[in-house]
Amino acid sequence: MINQTSSMPSSPPQAPLVVEMRGIVKRFPGVLANDHVDFELLHGEIHGLLGENGAGKSTLMNVLAGLYRQEAGTILVKGEPKAFSSPRDAIKAGIGMVHQHFMLVPSQTVTENILLGLDDPRFIMRLPDYNTKIAELGERFGLKVDPRAKIWQLSVGEQQRVEILKMLYRGVDVLIMDEPTAVLAPQEIEGLFVTLRAMIAQGKSVIFISHKLQEVSVIADRVSVLRRGIATASGVPSKGVSRQELARLMVGRDVIFALDKKPGRPQDVVLEVTDVHAESDKGLPALRGISLNVRAGEIVGVAGVAGNGQSELSQVISGMRRCAQGQVLLNGDKISNRNTLFGIQHGMAYVPEDRTHVGSAPNLSVTDNVIMKNFRKPPISKNGLLDMKAATKHANELKLAYDIIVPTVSTPVRLLSGGNLQRVILAREISGLPAFMVAVQPTRGLDVGAIEGVHRLLLAQREAGAAVLLVSEELEELLSLCDRVYVIYEGKIMGEVMIGDDEPDEGAALSLSKGLVDTIGQMMTGTPLDQIQKEGVAAHD
Repeated sequence: MINQTSSMPSSPPQAPLVVEMRGIVKRFPGVLANDHVDFELLHGEIHGLLGENGAGKSTLMNVLAGLYRQEAGTILVKGEPKAFSSPRDAIKAGIGMVHQHFMLVPSQTVTENILLGLDDPRFIMRLPDYNTKIAELGERFGLKVDPRAKIWQLSVGEQQRVEILKMLYRGVDVLIMDEPTAVLAPQEIEGLFVTLRAMIAQGKSVIFISHKLQEVSVIADRVSVLRRGIATASGVPSKGVSRQELARLMVGRDVIFALDKKPGRPQDVVLEVTDVHAESDKGLPALRGISLNVRAGEIVGVAGVAGNGQSELSQVISGMRRCAQGQVLLNGDKISNRNTLFGIQHGMAYVPEDRTHVGSAPNLSVTDNVIMKNFRKPPISKNGLLDMKAATKHANELKLAYDIIVPTVSTPVRLLSGGNLQRVILAREISGLPAFMVAVQPTRGLDVGAIEGVHRLLLAQREAGAAVLLVSEELEELLSLCDRVYVIYEGKIMGEVMIGDDEPDEGAALSLSKGLVDTIGQMMTGTPLDQIQKEGVAAHD
């Protein structure tokens, strides 16, 4: 068992130290992001850096990458003290960072993006020569990408390779990866891990920032954990610590990973989406003939890499976006191209992706936020007037029932943590006893403890007979919670798979024993299910 203490001894170094961070302190107004944090990176290792949302892990690495200056503490690179004033200083010391949101120019080529900001070439750019150099570098580290391709022509995984090549071309020995798998399909994640191991084999060192315990356990040699700006584990060998122990170090309590999911008993169809077409905010096709259904007493998932139409689909269903063609039925009533109130009156609950600006009114109190959907009804409303005493009582009941940690229900929700704000939204939506709920990225940015609570609430809705549509980019979450999963790619449904022990309907889906994760991954990158099945049959023959 690991002791929860910042002074925990790390394992004996098996290789020279590349980076030492001692007593790092970083403050923002009202927040102590890093509280005297120590961190060590060995030569030729992948070091996992874990922590819940807001734990300070990205801040610590931004200090190392030269984006922030620490208030106290020292940084040593290969034994020499360093003071970084910019990312350029860090890169000169051999330290580079690949951020979660890529910093690429879409209209330029791969080579042009890699050379951008460098002193060489200064006057004459012989692109064919640099194309060759970058192709050779990519071949060396297993980062195959066409140097002449425009960034907008590349997949998300290929764009990530360009960001890595930018750092390698600049000669960095230490690569910091911030949540590198957040936008990748399963096959792309496997490819990234192969690349990282190839880099280690050639003497590089990698810091892998993540909140995904399973991935860190697989890829990292050692692990450090931050909680509320303090190191609760430092340099622990990943092979000697369980997911449960890591989760406890992240959130300060035991977390239950095994969900108590009872066998599904789906009933009648509640939501029916038929041939829906819709445009994005830019006026481009976002949904191109989407059809799906959700029955009472089941959770149906929508899987896909970010930006493939999931957000637009949830907005069409909830009434926040018009559809150009097709229709959405809720218990037989057409709700597409109606206002959001119509959906609410017909038993719909909506947990949006943006919990701050869409899911809540930040400057209003917890009470005001939880009564937003029922303030017209008794007992909150009496004779057309709002009864604040009844509203406050209702809010306090939800505070207890949903474990919302807040001093009083009059507190503005902008002061709440991400997990508590999500509980406020779920309390409001679930307390109305909805017939149908659409939940979009309900656990994004939450720590493992808050995620556990959200999962329990969604399963409780399923047990109560509600129909739930879960839109998530976390494949593990979908496989744990869902009865069925649709996979979306560029606004089209690539196929449907069944989750669980029951045999799938005729040709509709594959069972877990038939390479489900690999199949979903192929669909997430654009291969329809019927093509996968045909190729599988041909290979078998």
